[in-house]
Amino acid sequence: MRSYDSLADAALAGELLSREDAKAVLASPDADLLALMHAAFRVRRAAFGTTVQLYYLKNAKSGLCPEDCRYCSQGRDSSANIDKYPMLSADRLLAGAADAAAAGAKTYCIVASGRGPTNREVKHVADVAARIKQEHGLHICACLGLLKEGQAEVLKAGGVDRINHNLNTGRGNHDEVVTTHTYDDRLATLKKARQAGLELCSGLIVGMGESSDDLIDAALELRELQAESVPINFLHAIDGTMFEKRRELDPRYCLKVLALYRFLLPTAELRVAGGREVNLRSLQPLALYAANSLFVSDYLTTAGQAASEDHKMIEDLGFEVVLSGVESDVGRSDGAAPGGGAPDGANRPATASRSGQEAGAGGVRESAGAAAAAACGA
Repeated sequence: MRSYDSLADAALAGELLSREDAKAVLASPDADLLALMHAAFRVRRAAFGTTVQLYYLKNAKSGLCPEDCRYCSQGRDSSANIDKYPMLSADRLLAGAADAAAAGAKTYCIVASGRGPTNREVKHVADVAARIKQEHGLHICACLGLLKEGQAEVLKAGGVDRINHNLNTGRGNHDEVVTTHTYDDRLATLKKARQAGLELCSGLIVGMGESSDDLIDAALELRELQAESVPINFLHAIDGTMFEKRRELDPRYCLKVLALYRFLLPTAELRVAGGREVNLRSLQPLALYAANSLFVSDYLTTAGQAASEDHKMIEDLGFEVVLSGVESDVGRSDGAAPGGGAPDGANRPATASRSGQEAGAGGVRESAGAAAAAACGA
């Protein structure tokens, strides 16, 4: 394998790493971890400087899902002890947006369980999105499952900025994770969103029995899609789910995955997402040398680290939180740097240091004691 710095040089030049080099990153010695993260940080810094974007997730509709996703506490085969409820009212979703703003989040994620939304649910989210934009100026991401024709356009018209629909794993591993929809079904929803002019948020869950090739294949698919945002979830094995006994991750491997995805998607917004507290543990801060965003407060049915602790972690790193309502110069995942490839934080978004800001505790837990990975359901 080439040196880690040479891999960073290649990524910065828009070159695609070979599959051999990508596998070598995942298999790199633990003793090389700091050198690997330094190289990943060079790529991260070129596109995003030392800024961090915070996301706040609202579980707008919980459980009641007919899909058989084996990682998910909300699916039909799960016996996990979670709250189950239909789509939240506009007032509840607006209250969540206020919590997101108080927690310093830039993006508010409205997530609904189920195979896909009804037209009535789509209109409801679109109407609420318009009010959130007016009252809080937040960037809005909607994760509603498989979209039907015309639904993406309604969401776009209402003020939704981005659709989240995770690939979750590589094509070769998909049927080991879920059988009630196909990998191509997921791609179709992402393509509908793109055609409607929506940004794409799509990532994966690491730790579901995937091979190195599966991880690489998913990254290459996301690169082809030019997904603006890529959340990397680490499986939180939940009692009552089909994957309740899967615990195959360690913090060092999780960091290697993040470094690889930074090399392969040099200008994508890379988010360290669900399961970070459980799998990265004391090494969480190192994740932000590759990733440039994270979820603050809670996930879908799991409680996350307190927002105040996330802000302290970011401040201790000497990094800065992107302010709510300020659009970042989010790059593309096609290998080209934003703004024509300005290096080392040029054209950086407006930010504010955590110093002098108050972090809201932000976050009403919808499920005490129940848990699932923070990945889109269907």
